[in-house]
Amino acid sequence: MQRRLCGAGHIVRSPYEFAGEIFPVRHVSGDFITVFEQGAELVFAIGDIEGKGLYAAMWFTHLVAMIRVQVLAGKHPAAAVGTINRNLCKMQFAPPLTTLFLAALNRESGKLTYCNAGHPAAQLLRRRGTAERLQAGGPVLGVVPQARFARGATTLEPGDCLLAFSDGIVDSRNSQGVEFGAERLLAAARQSQELSAPAMLFSVLGAAADFAGSQRDDDIGLLVLRRESGGRV
Repeated sequence: MQRRLCGAGHIVRSPYEFAGEIFPVRHVSGDFITVFEQGAELVFAIGDIEGKGLYAAMWFTHLVAMIRVQVLAGKHPAAAVGTINRNLCKMQFAPPLTTLFLAALNRESGKLTYCNAGHPAAQLLRRRGTAERLQAGGPVLGVVPQARFARGATTLEPGDCLLAFSDGIVDSRNSQGVEFGAERLLAAARQSQELSAPAMLFSVLGAAADFAGSQRDDDIGLLVLRRESGGRV
């Protein structure tokens, strides 16, 4: 049910392709994704709610609903995140701390606007071999009522690929206690960048699983957005 509420795990809107998935360490996940269309935009988010299991997952539907309400009201990602943060801070009982990366892709222009609220920076892998960290935004949600959130913007060019993830994948450790880390994550993404979005997602996940084995103790959220280098997806 939680996966169904996240939205479609695979969307193709040529020349763009989206794939996203959550991998709970228990029966339900504190990590979440959501994706939906709003006019000419593909809106998507990945977040991490403090804690694990049922406690964290109980907040999932509330946060996803707030994201949709704010975006459907016409707010850009930074404005939406700011309103969500204020609403969380006003609650009479303390909500769990939440990190969030919220983005909107204009499918006609390729422009991506985003806001990162304390979440691991998404990586935009350029076709030419460089990588950009998408970190513009602000602090973790639910702590500072008057926090300011900056709006980030970039453009997906043909052949570019966006990789967004929760800390569960980079923090996974092998039997010697060594973290998988951001460098291995990027290397795995580079090796599979020419694949379809779902194939790239599971290739990156497989690289982390091969490294850590059965040592995983945190939820994982992972999403891939790629723009075809030419022609149709």
